[in-house]
Amino acid sequence: MFIHILLAIGVGILLGTFTGLTPGIHINLVSVIILSISPWLLQFVSPIILVSLIISMAIVHTFLDNVPSIFLGAPTEDTALSVLPGHRFLLKGRGYEAVMLMVLGSFSGLILSVIFTPALLVIFPWAYELIKSYTGYILLAAMFFLIIREKNKINSIILFFLSGILGVLTLNIGIDNVLFPLLSGLFGLSTLILSIKDKTKIPKQEITFPKINKKEGAKTTIVSFIVGAICSFMPGIGPAQGAVLGSQFIKKISQQGFLILVGGLSTVNMVLSLITLYKLEKARNGAVAVALEIIETVTQNQFLILIAVTLIVSFAAVFLCIKLSKIFSNLISKVNYQKLCISIILFIIILTIILSGIMGLFVLILATFIGIIPSLTNTPKSHLMGCLILPVLFYFL
Repeated sequence: MFIHILLAIGVGILLGTFTGLTPGIHINLVSVIILSISPWLLQFVSPIILVSLIISMAIVHTFLDNVPSIFLGAPTEDTALSVLPGHRFLLKGRGYEAVMLMVLGSFSGLILSVIFTPALLVIFPWAYELIKSYTGYILLAAMFFLIIREKNKINSIILFFLSGILGVLTLNIGIDNVLFPLLSGLFGLSTLILSIKDKTKIPKQEITFPKINKKEGAKTTIVSFIVGAICSFMPGIGPAQGAVLGSQFIKKISQQGFLILVGGLSTVNMVLSLITLYKLEKARNGAVAVALEIIETVTQNQFLILIAVTLIVSFAAVFLCIKLSKIFSNLISKVNYQKLCISIILFIIILTIILSGIMGLFVLILATFIGIIPSLTNTPKSHLMGCLILPVLFYFL
């Protein structure tokens, strides 16, 4: 059993590295492929071995998808907001530092989640029943605070509802993998196109670890853990919405603090989803949903195995992030950034057509136009998260 779990962890790390570094290839897609061949695989291994592989892949993915979001401007749902401060870091020669901040958030959030797991096993069932009816109102409050704190409230409202309406329309017309073109347009292509227009040059990247304000770092980690816990058992709220919520609890959050927050949320959400799997028998993301299909009911011993797997895998993920970020840092300043941007744009367009068809390409174009507006109106791009918040509001309210 022990050897089999180690082998499963090894395969999971390889798959998580592939999905994390490859824009458009999400763990949900690979998880579904594993589910489709699970009847054959289960002839050779037990369900807990297969689930360990999936969880290993998912944890590594939450660490490594920070790399393309910072260096390539290719976001996923969980890392979309990190593109904004991350790109600024990259243009200052501090792309490596940006990734390390997100890795710090991921790792510290994971450790905090494991430490508090015994308490959360008791709290989650009670809290789930208490809060599940108020999801819409919590998001409504987050939207309200997000807008009223801005000086230009009219632009913020327009931007929120433009992206929100696009989100409502695209999420309800049956386009495959629609989040890829939606988020790539709003946060990725729009940034890359402006970089080409401005003839942006990427300076030589410094391989230095960030100097962090310990008080802000601790506060941000705690907030990412609390909000990540809420996201893990509340239907409709994921790490992206959690980043909007979490930023409201920290006054004058710095760009460093925000990257720690975003980095921590997706990993905390993934780890604590194991508790909802174990105690509530509910899945809050695609990878855990596949795990639930395979294992059906998680025993106490199996839950402890999965927690141990997340701890082992997290150390490997940190090591991989450090090494791969150095490689990206050394390469990014040596290439023609305009040509790189054009190559990434073409890659995203081709991948959109493959994953989402011609309608997905139409969504990508619309999203890109909307994604350019914040730069033209000097409005924070965070309001573009209306693309995910407004559809959830409509669902719950």
